[in-house]
Amino acid sequence: MAVQLQFAALLAFAALMLLAAIEDLRRLVIPNALTLSLCVLWPLYALATPTLFVTLGSLACALVVFLAGALLFSRGYVGGGDVKLLAAAALWAGPGKAVPLMVVTGVLGGMLALFLLIPPGAHLATLARAKLGPADASVKSGLATPVPYGIAIAAAAMIVIFVPHFR
Repeated sequence: MAVQLQFAALLAFAALMLLAAIEDLRRLVIPNALTLSLCVLWPLYALATPTLFVTLGSLACALVVFLAGALLFSRGYVGGGDVKLLAAAALWAGPGKAVPLMVVTGVLGGMLALFLLIPPGAHLATLARAKLGPADASVKSGLATPVPYGIAIAAAAMIVIFVPHFR
């Protein structure tokens, strides 16, 4: 029974991460409801966790990532939605996969930023936003080329957390 709940939670995790990436591309906003849903689903995933130590370690990882992200957010380096999504991903990753999650997120985020700096990449992002539907008119970014970092976070989470369950 616990394995089936964990599998259902993993599928919901994948769907929510995909939605977060799409919303960040479309509006440069990651809705709080998505990150809250990820946190609410996590106990179903954690049911298959062998020890209380790992469960508490997962909570500690999420807290450390959130506090570090909050500091970066307060300095204007990252978006608040990105901080919350990364903390939720760290909760799912736990102590064993938190560092790989951060490394893969950084690599994919850097690749995404470089891709968006070249004119064809920026053009593709603009086309994708247009195809995904109307964005908020209130999207404000101090960056010349805004980077929807939620895409990198979601992709890294899928690589580090989701994929290993299906090997």
